[in-house]
Amino acid sequence: MNRPRELWPFALAMALVVIASNVLVQFPFDHFGLNDILTWGAFTYPVAFLVSDLTNRRYGKPAARRVAVAGFIVGILFSVWLATPRIATASGTAFLVGQFLDITVFGWLRRQAWWRAPLAATMIGSLIDTAIFFSLAFAVPFAFLDTGFGHPDGSLGMSVPLFGLPAPLWMSLAAGDLSVKVAMGLMMLLPYGALLNVLKPVPALR
Repeated sequence: MNRPRELWPFALAMALVVIASNVLVQFPFDHFGLNDILTWGAFTYPVAFLVSDLTNRRYGKPAARRVAVAGFIVGILFSVWLATPRIATASGTAFLVGQFLDITVFGWLRRQAWWRAPLAATMIGSLIDTAIFFSLAFAVPFAFLDTGFGHPDGSLGMSVPLFGLPAPLWMSLAAGDLSVKVAMGLMMLLPYGALLNVLKPVPALR
């Protein structure tokens, strides 16, 4: 069984990523004409999957789940203060589902080539996380969660072009964020690979 002191650095890192991402997702990326399809949160959130995968590699799935839950609790408390209640609710739900899915997929593939588990887990987790977050945070059917962000009903309901067709702004933002998360997920393989010899699996997992 893992002692709390072994896991608290991972839990702290997870909480910091969640807090930063919840705040930064409210700010469009105002460069290169991408303000309608991208937010700053897309650049920070993939680090959460790196933290989860490193915890999973070192201590296994139960420990990774505890770190995810600890990060969620701390992150959601700070998010309620720093962000809107709707953003906090959407982020918390998407975070837990995405992280638990990442942990499960990583566990399935951990015995294969070193890059397969973190890559597959991050890609699948990012896809589900993005779909849940942007639906709950900005789609009209979930406007009852909060009001006053972006669109008068809190839903970012304006239309913008997406793949040549009109679409709600939140869908455009989701597509942009997911694209960056995929790219960042690929980049996270670099620090993951660099830490393979530092954070080796505990003997029981070898």
